[in-house]
Formats: sequence, C-alpha cells, structure tokens
Amino acid sequence: MKNKKIDMLNGPLVGKIVIFALPLALSSILQQLFNSADLAVVGRFDSDKAMAAVGSNSSLVNLIVSLFLGLSVGANVVVARLIGQGKKDKANEAVHTVVLLAVISGFIILGVGEILAPILLGMMNVPDDVLKLATLYLRIFFFAMPFIEIYDFGSAVLRSKGDSTRPLYALITAGVINVILNLVFVIVFKMGVAGVATATVISNFFSACMILYFLTHEEEMLRLDFRKLRIRWKYLLGIIKIGLPAGLQSMVFSLSNVVIQAAINSFGSDGIAGSTAEQNFEFMAYFVINAFAQTATTFTSQNFAAQDKERCKKIYRLCTFIGLASCLGLSLIFLIGRHLFIQIFSTDENVIHYAMIRMWSVCLLELLTGVYEISGGCLRGMGHSMTPAVITVLGTCVFRLVWVNTIYVAHRSYIMLMIVYPVSWVITGTAVTVAYFITRRKEFAQIGKRRADIIL
Repeated sequence: MKNKKIDMLNGPLVGKIVIFALPLALSSILQQLFNSADLAVVGRFDSDKAMAAVGSNSSLVNLIVSLFLGLSVGANVVVARLIGQGKKDKANEAVHTVVLLAVISGFIILGVGEILAPILLGMMNVPDDVLKLATLYLRIFFFAMPFIEIYDFGSAVLRSKGDSTRPLYALITAGVINVILNLVFVIVFKMGVAGVATATVISNFFSACMILYFLTHEEEMLRLDFRKLRIRWKYLLGIIKIGLPAGLQSMVFSLSNVVIQAAINSFGSDGIAGSTAEQNFEFMAYFVINAFAQTATTFTSQNFAAQDKERCKKIYRLCTFIGLASCLGLSLIFLIGRHLFIQIFSTDENVIHYAMIRMWSVCLLELLTGVYEISGGCLRGMGHSMTPAVITVLGTCVFRLVWVNTIYVAHRSYIMLMIVYPVSWVITGTAVTVAYFITRRKEFAQIGKRRADIIL
C-alpha cells in the first residue's frame, strides 16, 4: 500500500478536501456497516432480544471511549501543526508520544469497563430480559479497546499529513474479518452475542496491527520506532489542550444520549430494537458530516500554522457546503428506501414502527449537525477547542437533559423523545457558528498584526 500524502498548503482545495474526506466518511460508514452486521446476524439468526442487548450498549460504549477519541483529535492537530511549520524532528517526537498514549488509554478503558459494566448497564434501566446478554457483550467488547485506541490514534497521525486512505484499507480488512467471524460464531457455533463481541475483538486486533505496520514504514518525519516510545510532556500537554475539551464534549454528549437511551429503554425491547435498527442509517449520515469536520480541523491546522487566513476561510466554506449537501443526499436515500433498509434487521411490526418514527424525525434532519461540527472543527484547527466544547455541552447536552426531564415527562411519547435531537442541533449550531466568526476575526487580526510588525 503506497504512502499517500495531500499537500494542504498549496493548490486548489475542492478536490483535495473531497479526496481527504471521502476515505474518512467511508471508514466510519464501513465501520457502522460492520457493526450493523453484528446486529443483523444476531437479529436474524438469534433473536430480537439479542439485537436489543447489543444495541443497548452503543450509547454506553460511546460514553466511555469518547474522552480518548477526543484526545486523538488533539494528536491530529499537534502533529499537523508541526508539519505545517516544517518541524520534522519534533513531529517525529510527537508521533511516539501519541502511540504510547494510545496504548495506555486503551488499557485504562479496558480495566474500567470490566469493573463497571454491570453497574452502568443497570443504571441505564436496561430491561431485565436483555440485561444478562448486554453485560456479557460489553465485557467481551472491552477487550478490543487497546486495539481500537491504537487504530484511532495511529489514524490521526496518518491524517495529519494528508493520508486518510490507508486507515480505510485497515478498516476494510478488519471489517471483512469481522463479518466472516460473525457468521461463523453465531450461525455455526451458536455463540449469540458472545460471538459478535469476540469477532469485534479479533477484527480490531488486525486493524491495529496494520496501522502499526504503516507507521513503522513511514517516511522519516512520522516513522514509528518502538525503541523511541516515550511520553514527551510538551506534546502531551498540547494534545490535552486541544483534545481534552473535545473529548469531554463528546463524553458529555454521549452522557445525554445515555439518558435518552434510558428513556428509550422504557418502551421495552421493541423500542430498543427499533431505535437500534434505525440508528445504523442515522449514524452513517452523521459520519459524512463528521468526515468534513475532521477535514476542516486538519486542513485548518496546517494552513493556520502557515498563517494563510484566506485559505482557512475557504476551507470553512467548502467543508460546510459539501458536507451538508452530501449528508442530506444520503439521508434522503435512506428515507426513500426506509422499509427495505429497516427490514434488514427485523420484520417485526412493532420494531419497524419505532424505527420509522426515528427515521422521519432524526435521520432526515441529520445535516443540521454539520452547522456546529464543521465550525467547531475549524475552531479546533485554530487551537480553540474549549469554545465549541462548552457551547455544545450547554446547547446540546444540558438542553437534552432538561427536555427529557420536563417536556418529555409532561408529554411522554416516542416522537416527543426524538424531537429533542433536531431542536438541540439548531440551538447548538447557531451558537457555535457565531463563536467561530468572532474567534476567526480576532485570530486573523493577530496574523495581520504580526505580518505588519515584520514589515516594519
């Protein structure tokens, strides 16, 4: 597999943004498809309760891993800035800090997850008829976390220099392994949820190994040498400065989803299964937005470090327009073929009923997430990670908690629970966009001042 690199600092942007974002979107969508394979296999060849057990873990897993995924964003920004500034030796030192941080964080999540799994699932009001299966799945799944973290942080390093393709190759390989093992473990060996969880662990091991292989065969600036693995505090602090607010934002965001999931759980296994089935398509639409948000972060990081403010402005406009349009197109495809898509997971009428409600009220409006995700990505690329984090926590997370405990309680229905998503997106998107333009004006004024001082 060839070493691929995109020059983010020179030349036309449209093609480069699309070429960079497309593998990111495909990676996340394929990952979701492979997760969907877990659900489809247990739903079709085991039971709806088994599918509900797997699905009831999604919000909780996201809550636990989100903090460290945010740190990987910080790693991407730190390495990308050093590349933009032409500091090759320092970029290499940062890479070794990033990889060791990935290993450490993966084992932290594994240990915490194994201890707290049954307690957390109990707090989420998982129905008694699926609680045992859900706990079994979660405990096995956590053994994949060290491999998942290596893949995420290693991919962040590769993306920092414009390579979003090889992480896709690693994910495709792992996904094919995952699907094959799902079928073997569930259909042949009758392992049920334990089978799909075990398949997840094994497949993520392969993706981690491939990422490590890519990094050990990189060009000198980013080449990984296991003998040089060491935490260098100046890079770690930089990663934390950018990544911790992003991680806490995602963590609190996931916490609000855990509260919503607990409310969904009150509608029984049919409500859980229906929501779980629809979320597969909802997530895919979001991944398109997220890909352009990551693209905005990486491209802005390099160009902001190079003090090219006009190029930073263009990056924001292009990522926003292309990202929102692409997300809307995919959402419409899912909506048009909604009956066919949902029946992949279940043919039960009650399950389909809940899935359709969520499809119309959430998936169709998923593009609204792009308003705050892409502007927030640009802010992080300029080094301002706390601003979008605080706004998102207040506008999305806190608002959802208030909604669930007031409006939803007063008018308890599945549709009233789902409406909280688009309403919170509008509020958050407006606030983050305003913050982006205010911050951008201040930062670009500083760039102009520094250039004027140099001339004088």
